[in-house]
Order: sequence, then C-alpha cells, then structure tokens
Amino acid sequence: MSRVVKPDSEKLDNVIIETDKGQEFTVGEIKHSNRIQKSQTPKQDLSWYVKWISSAFIFTAVMMRSASGNSPEQIETLLMADRILSMIGCIGWTWVGLLWKDRALIVLNAVIVFALATGILSSLLN
Repeated sequence: MSRVVKPDSEKLDNVIIETDKGQEFTVGEIKHSNRIQKSQTPKQDLSWYVKWISSAFIFTAVMMRSASGNSPEQIETLLMADRILSMIGCIGWTWVGLLWKDRALIVLNAVIVFALATGILSSLLN
C-alpha cells in the first residue's frame, strides 16, 4: 500500500535529512531553497554513463582539433580522428536525447552526426 503526498503538502516539511557530509536540512528547506543546488538530470542510470562517456569523446576530439601536426599527413590524421571522435560523442548525446525525450539534444546532435559523417565519407572517397 502506498500513499501519495502532494508536492505542495507541508506534512513532510519538518522531516530532517542528513547529507553524506553530515549537514542537516529539513525537507521544507530543500524544497524552498534557492541556495541548495538540485540536479535536474538522472544520476547513475544508463543516460548518466552515456553522457559522460560521450563527453569524454568530444573532449578528446577537441584536443585533436587543437593539436597542430608538423606535416600534411599528420594534420589529415588529426582531422580524421577529430571527426570520428566527435561523431562517436554526438551519437552518444543523440542517444541521451532520445532517453530523455529532449528534442533539442536530438536535433542538434543528429544534424552534427550527419555533417560529420558527410565529412568523413568525403575524406575517405578523395
């Protein structure tokens, strides 16, 4: 048997919660606080892992982009690595957008994946 408590209910406002760091807050204080940061994204589920792994791919791609090669072959290799790593990261973020049902993430990253795939294919065909 479960009981539903309305979000605007004050029944639990005096319940004290202790954080991992030993700080104590009441439910009412957390609910009405502007100073306590509350994350809106899920933690420790599939989307959490995908978003951080995808971000790592994009960070690595940016590092490749900022690296300067000494020869045209090195530059071309870095550009291709940048495109591939960026595309993997954006595919991951598209998946996160689908999991979160966030149209902005889906559209942005799907368009970027298409653009990067076009660039990779044109590089491979030339």
